[in-house]
Amino acid sequence: MKTAQSSLTDRRRLLQATGLFVLAACAAPRVRAASPAATTRVQMWKSPTCGCCKDWVAHMESAGFQLQVFEVQDTAAQRGKLGLDAQYGSCHTALVEGYVLEGHVPAADVRRLLRERPAALGLVVPGMVVGSPGMDGPAYGGRRDRFDVLLVQRDGASRVWATHNA
Repeated sequence: MKTAQSSLTDRRRLLQATGLFVLAACAAPRVRAASPAATTRVQMWKSPTCGCCKDWVAHMESAGFQLQVFEVQDTAAQRGKLGLDAQYGSCHTALVEGYVLEGHVPAADVRRLLRERPAALGLVVPGMVVGSPGMDGPAYGGRRDRFDVLLVQRDGASRVWATHNA
């Protein structure tokens, strides 16, 4: 039979062990899985009157990117400053972690770009492709044209990075 003293000792040990467990749990580093886009800032230059650009902003923000939007009269000038040839032009130009984004590039492709970090100028969707992010709302009647996202090299050459709506 246990004595009162041994029961008290057992309770103390149990309380001490519980206290140590709680302290260890509180002191453990908290690991939080953050989306890579959650803290990624994107600068964007667009015309003040372009509605599809606003929709692309909404697409990117819903994917967790933070956009800083500059309204300018001439997006071609900004494209030129960033070294992107006019042949790749669209309605807006953006910059993310040193990469140029031109046109309606899907957020998933931007995430892949930032994950893989190729030696390149950036990603482009030339023109105004119906079915690309920002060009896919109800005004387009559900139409979704096939389009390629191009990876543009610093020398101006490009290759297909991703194909959508195939």
